Formats: sequence, structure tokens, C-alpha cells
Amino acid sequence: MTALVAQGLRKSFGAVTALDGLDVEVEQGAFFGLLGPNGAGKSTFMSLVTGYQQADQGQLVLFGKPVDPANADQKRAIGFAPQHIALYKDLSAAANLSLFGRLYGLAGRELDRQVDAALELARLEDRRDDPVKTFSGGMMRRLNIAAALIHSPRLLLCDEPTVGVDPQSRNAIFETLTTLKDQGMTVVYSTHYMEEAERLCDRIAIIDQGRILRQDDLDGLLSDLPPVSAVRVRHDALDEAQAGALSRFGAVAHGPRALVVTPQDTFRLSHFYAWAEGEGLDARDVQVDRPTLENLFLQLTGRELRE
Repeated sequence: MTALVAQGLRKSFGAVTALDGLDVEVEQGAFFGLLGPNGAGKSTFMSLVTGYQQADQGQLVLFGKPVDPANADQKRAIGFAPQHIALYKDLSAAANLSLFGRLYGLAGRELDRQVDAALELARLEDRRDDPVKTFSGGMMRRLNIAAALIHSPRLLLCDEPTVGVDPQSRNAIFETLTTLKDQGMTVVYSTHYMEEAERLCDRIAIIDQGRILRQDDLDGLLSDLPPVSAVRVRHDALDEAQAGALSRFGAVAHGPRALVVTPQDTFRLSHFYAWAEGEGLDARDVQVDRPTLENLFLQLTGRELRE
């Protein structure tokens, strides 16, 4: 069964078109990634799903029913961790979670259990009574996600949850989200970091200028690209004749430490390895680059993913 379906979504803000006929389908239990640059329409899409804004055209269906901004039951089915921290920084972590839980109708022992579970998931049990204003950016991000989960939603929306956090905090957020994934939570996760999409997501939609350019699992997305995007051979491992011979495998560029071969259409990695072995090259002298989501994005849009 599908958790979320978007068909032909359009949304403009004055002369700016944020969504331009966007189509998305998210299966229940999936960890679905929206991968695209800033301004691609990711946040606008999430604002439509939550009912915060309404589409100019198109349809959104949540768990089999059209999205209705006035439907309180639908709102309770969604947890939203926005890109900007949505916490009361003078309150403690536990007080924030308790407040949001009460807004969703939780009370008594049930509320206490949910607060404890959310703090454990966010790995903030030992900071439960500390004011949020004393937290690091990464801790705030984790609590932001915990607040979105306090009412046990069926669908979690995470909008760029790792922006501005250090690597250690980012890894802690990944661990939290991986736990949710293992528990079968349906997650829609927006990011402009390709490595996050590759690490976390079962299915990825590449979005740019308000349109979905391609969506599939990682293997499916990369299947249209050549299996090798580049071969790098260290300068100091080659003599002049060997360096010249690399051109038989593709276009050669001079990098700071290696010659970079962009394979031609007829390139076969087995043929290259046979040549390298015959020339006495060591495996440590050669690096083979596999295609990435960034390669695909460049092919689809002609511009850098992080622009």
C-alpha cells in the first residue's frame, strides 16, 4: 500500500514556480529520499503534505485519502521535523516534548512514556532537564526529530535535518533515523547531500526546479550510467610511453597527482587491467571511480548538485 502519492503538484509564489507538475509515490515502510539543490522545491513539497500550504494544482493522497488541511486525523498521522529548529529554547528537552505531546492530545502515563522513548531515541536522556539553549546544533536537530515523533505518526517528514551540524552529530542523526527505518517507519527525507541519500534511502527521487527528474532505487538510478566514470593512474607510476598509451582508453586529463582517464564508449575495465598488468603497474597505482548520484545529477541538469 502507498503511504503518499503526489500527482501533478504545482505551486507558485508570485512569479516564482516552486513546484512544476511534481509526481511522487512513496510506499509504506519506505525510506524515501528527495535529493536536490537548495531551491529545488523540497521544502515546498513538505509544506503541502503537512497542509501548511495548499497546491495551486494537482492532488495529494495520504494513506489512501486526499489530503485535507482541515482533517485533524490526517495531521496526527504526520510527524514533521522542519529545516529550521522548531523548539522553545528556554524550556528543557523533556518540557518541549511534553508540550508537543499535549498538543497532540497525549496525557498522563502515555505522555510520560512517549517523552521517555523520544529522549532515548534521540540519545538525550542525560540532558532531559537541561534548557535547549545549552544544546549543540546537532543535539537540537535530534530533539527536533524526537518532537516530530512524540505522537507516534505513521509518516515522518525530515527536511534537511543535518544542515549545519558537525560530522559526529550527523552520524548520531543517521543512527536515529536508521533505527526508525528498521522499525518500519515511513520516512520522506530531503537533502542536498548525495552521500546521505546513498546511505539512508531505499528509493531516491532527484528533484530540480520543482520537477522530479528521475526516481528509483540507487542501482536503478545508476544503471543508465557507464559502470566506470573515471580511472586515475599515479603520475610517478608511468613512464612517458605508458602515459601516452592511456589515450587508447579515453580522454586523458592531468590531475595534481594522477592522470585521469574518462572512459570512451568501448571501454572495458578488464582490458584496462590486462594492459596495466602487462605494463607492470601495481594495483595501488590505479583508482577506479564508480558512477555516483552526482554524476547522474550532472547528466540530467548540467549543473552541480550543491549549487
